[in-house]
Amino acid sequence: MAILVTGAAGFIGFHCCKRLLERGEDVFGIDNLNDYYPVSLKRDRLDALNDAGGTFRFGQIDFADRFALDYGLAGTDIDRVLHLGAQAGVRYSLENPHAYAQSNLIGHLNMLEFARHRDIGHFVYASSSSVYGANPSVPFRVEDRVDHPLSFYAATKKSNELMSETYAHLYRIAQTGLRFFTVYGPWGRPDMAIWIFTSRILSGQAIPVFNDGNMRRDFTFIDDIVTGVIAALDNPPIDDGLPKAGGSQSPHRLYNIGNHRAERLGRLIDVIEAACGRSAVRDYQPMQPGDVPATYADISVIESELGFKPTTSIDVGVPRFVEWYRGYQGRRTE
Repeated sequence: MAILVTGAAGFIGFHCCKRLLERGEDVFGIDNLNDYYPVSLKRDRLDALNDAGGTFRFGQIDFADRFALDYGLAGTDIDRVLHLGAQAGVRYSLENPHAYAQSNLIGHLNMLEFARHRDIGHFVYASSSSVYGANPSVPFRVEDRVDHPLSFYAATKKSNELMSETYAHLYRIAQTGLRFFTVYGPWGRPDMAIWIFTSRILSGQAIPVFNDGNMRRDFTFIDDIVTGVIAALDNPPIDDGLPKAGGSQSPHRLYNIGNHRAERLGRLIDVIEAACGRSAVRDYQPMQPGDVPATYADISVIESELGFKPTTSIDVGVPRFVEWYRGYQGRRTE
């Protein structure tokens, strides 16, 4: 039996596939390889997975197309689903909301229907810290109300949680939603701040510093994230009628998965500068629409239930990203 991973060519999906393969799992990855950022990076991740050993199969499938999904996975035995594929990015959701409706709403429904008809044992999916909006109470707790998203991306992730709750109630599908907090690390996304800052510092370009630098983020290193994701995948919620994390009495729980350490944007830039060995030209700009001033995860629930405890500070993780970035860019230009 295989584990189905959507978004397998994406940042978190790639790393989760790699960890699963390393422990001997049979992994079937799907991804539509869209051009939201360079497809070459996605293909390079897939090449790395093919070289990782283990049993990895890949299909270029858009899970927002239910006919392509059913056809592409016909005859494949799947027992668990790790649904990490989505249209990502807060700011891009202001420019192209239809892409988010297609991938994050219709796509999530298609995956839930797949899980229902395939009798999947556990459905783990990606939510986001963006659902908290401008919640003034920090750190964010899974018990907090999340009724006021500040971007359409956040609204789609909140909708995913509601859709999953309905399917858990109606069809008793065991599900875990993971609210990710600013994930970074090697093989990351080019639209994320750490990649943008590193690229521009090394090339001598100015970096945009929004809200005049008065931003705080719960930067979480990818290795820690993967450990939490796999722990969640291995421990489905029990359908016992008791309240789960997030309040559901169905077999559906929600976890924050972050570093529990909100860092100032200015300190992050300081650490990147040190890793790059040169200073940044800082272009201070106002807050961008859809952004929130701070994210900060209360991870006490996932820590107590799954033993999740991130260990990588930005002082360790950022230099590891910069080292990878330099090596990757060097290979791309050879």
